Amino acid sequence: MIEILRLGHRIVRDKRISTHLALVGRAFGADKFILCGQKDDVILKTVNSVVSRFGGSYEIVYEKDYIKYLKEKKKKGFKIVHLTMYGLSFKKNIKKLKGDFVLVLGGEKVPPEIYELADYNLSVTNQPHSEVAALGVFLDNYFSGEYKKFDGKIRIKPSVKGKEFY
Repeated sequence: MIEILRLGHRIVRDKRISTHLALVGRAFGADKFILCGQKDDVILKTVNSVVSRFGGSYEIVYEKDYIKYLKEKKKKGFKIVHLTMYGLSFKKNIKKLKGDFVLVLGGEKVPPEIYELADYNLSVTNQPHSEVAALGVFLDNYFSGEYKKFDGKIRIKPSVKGKEFY
């Protein structure tokens, strides 16, 4: 199981980024999204609507106490993987990731405790970049470009021009 934990969500500032993180996680193979920071029912509703229309078994929840959540996951055998531009190269470490893990993605300033709690502090690049891009690149590499199949009410048929559905 792969879970994505979004730290420090701020409703006014982060609604698009946090929504995009949840949607990229779903599309690229994660199983669950945990929103931390300010509770935002709009994001929960939006992502649940996408899941109900496009299919899959993706869960999205709000968690107030992310440290407690991460510690409980560690007790259950999950690894904590913090994606940060300050980390080690994910390409050199991605093969070490076996079993269940939580991918932690920052928002506002990431507290030092996250760096200590993480089993892996990994970077896609050591330059400033978007956490959405980092998540997409990480999951694409982790799954070697092979993604889940979705069988929702809405299924898009690839086309050269326009929008087509099955």
